[in-house]
Amino acid sequence: MLTDLDPRVSAHVNAHAVLGAIPALVDLAPDAQALLNGLRAPVVLRVVARGGPSLTLTFRADGVAPGADAAAQARRARRVTLLTVSPEHLNGVVAGTAQPVPIGSPAGLGFLTRVFVPMSALLARYLRPTPDDLADPAFARASTLLTLTVAVAAIAVVGNEDRSGRYSAAHMADGAVDLEVGDELRYRLVARDHHLVVDPSPTGPPRAALRFADLGVAGDVLTGRSSAMACICDGSLAMRGYIPLVDNVSRILDRAGHYLGE
Repeated sequence: MLTDLDPRVSAHVNAHAVLGAIPALVDLAPDAQALLNGLRAPVVLRVVARGGPSLTLTFRADGVAPGADAAAQARRARRVTLLTVSPEHLNGVVAGTAQPVPIGSPAGLGFLTRVFVPMSALLARYLRPTPDDLADPAFARASTLLTLTVAVAAIAVVGNEDRSGRYSAAHMADGAVDLEVGDELRYRLVARDHHLVVDPSPTGPPRAALRFADLGVAGDVLTGRSSAMACICDGSLAMRGYIPLVDNVSRILDRAGHYLGE
């Protein structure tokens, strides 16, 4: 059934959208940046699921970046791998019900306990905040921005990997679709040959856009606290441009929400 969730797709969402948001977490949350302060050398972390996705992140004292860059290679960065034996195993690790197999030097393994594990706990807290957390305006803003980052990445993953998502992507013309928040924030997806990618540095106007009135509306819609249809009716959520593009992105976003909420 198209309502069923595919464990392999869940693993891609967990790797590329959830764990892939760690660089954004460090940029947004001072308590995440503080965990990096003691790093004396770069650490290249690989998360690998046999038969599923893999993710590489480079951790430095000044931030986290996707991939293993040449500078980290030149400085002989420490290397750590978190191995999972299947997509289901990776999903359990992200859910906190399973443990990965760590591979690395003693110093690299120490990085896991001192940096990666507490950072993963912070990531979970920002993505699933309590009412007390949201009472802090700075925390609420960072949480919503992080949720937007995860949601946009998940749209691309689900549009490319999930059966229902691919069906929607197959009906998308080429072009850029922006998710806008007020006048200052935008996140861009680009459809090309029915394949979706996130554009981290958008320039020029999109072919279509889904516009949230402000960060509060975006957070409420993405977390299910408000109905997208109700927000469209009251004008706090609007569409413009080539509407079929927005319509199919909205369908994929709804599907992605099932994976993120499982």
